[in-house]
Amino acid sequence: MGRDFPGRPVHEMLLLLGPKAESRAPEYLTLLDPRVRSCPTADSKEALFGIGFSEGMSRTEPVISSEVHRIPDTASLRPEVITSFYGTMSDLPKAPATAPRGDKPGTDFSYVGIDAILEQMRRKAMKQGFEFNIMVVGQSGLGKSTLMNTLFKSKVSRRSALPVEEDRIPKTIEIKSISHDIEEKGVRMKLTVIDTPGFGDQINNENCWQPIMTFINNQYEQYLQEELNINRKKRIPDSRVHCCIYFIPPTGHCLRPIDVEFMRHLSKVVNIVPVIAKADTLTLEERDFFKQKIREDLRTNGIDVYPQKEFDEDAEDRLINEKIREMIPFAVVGSDLEYQVNGKRLLGRKTKWGTIEVENTTHCEFACLRDLLIRTHMQNIKDITSSIHYEVYRVRRLNESNAHPNGQAEGEQSILQSNGVPEVLSHEI
Repeated sequence: MGRDFPGRPVHEMLLLLGPKAESRAPEYLTLLDPRVRSCPTADSKEALFGIGFSEGMSRTEPVISSEVHRIPDTASLRPEVITSFYGTMSDLPKAPATAPRGDKPGTDFSYVGIDAILEQMRRKAMKQGFEFNIMVVGQSGLGKSTLMNTLFKSKVSRRSALPVEEDRIPKTIEIKSISHDIEEKGVRMKLTVIDTPGFGDQINNENCWQPIMTFINNQYEQYLQEELNINRKKRIPDSRVHCCIYFIPPTGHCLRPIDVEFMRHLSKVVNIVPVIAKADTLTLEERDFFKQKIREDLRTNGIDVYPQKEFDEDAEDRLINEKIREMIPFAVVGSDLEYQVNGKRLLGRKTKWGTIEVENTTHCEFACLRDLLIRTHMQNIKDITSSIHYEVYRVRRLNESNAHPNGQAEGEQSILQSNGVPEVLSHEI
């Protein structure tokens, strides 16, 4: 009989056989699907065909569900509607597997998607690129250009881009800058290196820091005027000096008066990172003594170099910055030449006693300086420049512009600081 009803559902075939089929349901079910022979118990038949048993009835007396009372229209039958009456398990539609809640954002009903803002910021920053302006200050012959080339592993210094005949010691301090577009792993950065040839090279170095102070303030003024324009640019070009690396000669004794005067004045307007140039000329004992002496001179003269204690945001930053402050000034060695050391190509300086590895922290502290400027604190250096140093200049300039024509505002005093830059102090400030 199973051959007479190919492909029909079991409940249809039982109803087509008539009322007597109810009393002989087990026999017909066996004929309709031979697999019932392998299901001797009513439980297995119930699991296969969806047959229910009345309460109190013997398990050997199957009963057809009372919900089936007429022959349905076979044209409108949808197998996925009545699944428990299908004759074969292979005909049952498979329910899609659902992942546990919380495994993916799409299946977690509590997920909002706030963390997606990080990816949006990353894409925007990748499109715009970054700007970083770094100034190097120190007398000639301390390896400023070499250190810049070593930091960025390319010819980024001013001397690398100038012909040999133009490389001379100027009679006065000249400030020259050169910009490069650097790209690494899809990240673009406009790097500007600002050099100060002639600093400390004269017989009379009195007030030799003033041209550098004027240049830094001019960059703040240029940025301020762009902000005050009625029709401002969508993105104001940032020429402000973010960081100043000051090169200390490796004398091994203490800071010179010119070093103290420069850092005392410039630390108020720019982030200063002092370094001991050509540290390979000192023994390890001389280097440690010199570093300790410099830290004492900085504290004695009230010079606050980067990272400044007052700008630590939380306990975690304070812990990290304390370790950096204990290493300042960084004893560095620069080199853009590669040598073979133990089968590896390394940047270093070769001497008759061996090779000084630039990125080996047991030889010098160049790697620590690189991490501070580029890998860990670059954005923080830019933030302090914008929110601290530039804000101080902007407030002062706006107070000056709001003063009376005679140059004095009520409740304000106009003073001339020792750095030669006029400043207005308000009681509100």
